[in-house]
Amino acid sequence: MDETVAEGALSGRDRLLRLAAIGTAGGLFSGLFGVGGGTVMVPLLLLWLGYEARAAAATSLGAIVLVAGFAVATQGLYGNVDVVAGLLVGIPAIGGVIAGTWLQQRLPSDVIAFAFAVLMVAGAIQLVVS
Repeated sequence: MDETVAEGALSGRDRLLRLAAIGTAGGLFSGLFGVGGGTVMVPLLLLWLGYEARAAAATSLGAIVLVAGFAVATQGLYGNVDVVAGLLVGIPAIGGVIAGTWLQQRLPSDVIAFAFAVLMVAGAIQLVVS
C-alpha cells in the first residue's frame, strides 16, 4: 500500500499510536455493540491517518478478522452466540462481499466515502428515533 501524505507526515511512533488507538476503539465498540470495523475503524483511518476510502475499508476488514474472531469466542463463553443464525447470516454474506468488492473497485473513491457517510447518518437517525 502506498503511504498517503498524512501518513508520511507522521513519525513512525505517532502512526503506531494512532493505529493502536483505532484498534482499541474498534475492539471496544465490537465487544459493546457488535460493530467496530466499518463504523469505527474506517472513519478513523480516513480522518487520523489520511487513508483513501478503499484502503481504509480493506485495512479495516483485515483487522476485523482478528477482532471478530476474538469477540465471538468471548461472547461464546457467555453463551450469547447463536451459531446456526450466525452461519445463516454469514454464509450468504460471502456473496455480498464478492459483489460489494466488485462494485467498490468500479466506483470513484469520493462516491464510496459519500455513500458510507450517508449510511452512517441514516443509521444514527434510525437509532435516535427507535
